[in-house]
Amino acid sequence: MCELFALSSRIATTLTLSLETFARHGAPPGRNIDGWGLVIYDDGDARQFRQPAPAGNSAWLRFIERNRLPSRFVLSHIRRATQGAVALRNTQPFIRELGGRIHAFAHNGSLSGIESEAARGARRFRPVGETDSEAAFCMLLERMAPLWDAGIEPAFADRLAVIRRFAAGLRERGPANFLYADGDILFAHGHRRLQHDGCIAAPGLFRLTRSCAVDRDALPAAGVTIGAWSPPQAVTLVASVPLTAEAWIPFAEGEVVAVAAGAVAATGDDPIQPE
Repeated sequence: MCELFALSSRIATTLTLSLETFARHGAPPGRNIDGWGLVIYDDGDARQFRQPAPAGNSAWLRFIERNRLPSRFVLSHIRRATQGAVALRNTQPFIRELGGRIHAFAHNGSLSGIESEAARGARRFRPVGETDSEAAFCMLLERMAPLWDAGIEPAFADRLAVIRRFAAGLRERGPANFLYADGDILFAHGHRRLQHDGCIAAPGLFRLTRSCAVDRDALPAAGVTIGAWSPPQAVTLVASVPLTAEAWIPFAEGEVVAVAAGAVAATGDDPIQPE
């Protein structure tokens, strides 16, 4: 399965991901990397880096590591192709504009039949590639569009309700772990993923929130380095598997967590029925 990682912080910080190390940390040995991607938000816009190839010898990744771009939002995805060609168009995270914001999405799992459902509801957003993940993203944006088309930032509660209802529908189709950022809030949904014993089960994601430095000795071993900070910083990390020996919190099966400015703003999975 693919690997997901996200960072949300109150104050912009630098993040360096050694993606090869990060991938080995969370995956069974011998699994190939078919692509990698990063979305790094910056003052209302976002830089997107994607490559449909292993990260180990990537000059692009070396460029990112050298420049150490500060950000309050970072999303990362490591692909192990199960659907669609190994090509740029199928490499996550995906981004689109909606309401004058850059929206980003990355998914881990397999969503049976979602392409046809997304096509039936398509008005403005259509996939460029062939993955179920991009089809899901387009479907989500179609549902979010009425909130953003009013020309003002939608209420947090309204956005969260759409996400929870959307996630409930995805769970009926298969493993549905995803990260979604709208430039303001990071939404993460944990479901099920391939575990080291070969079973597909919860948890699908883990989170760690800190208002002080995370374990600096342990994070580099997982391929992640976060720049130094001073109070009043707050940082929340979300990953497919814990990256350190700290007390990462597993997502309950089907749980949606919202993170704003590095702090958890909502957890749980209220009993909302899928559309």
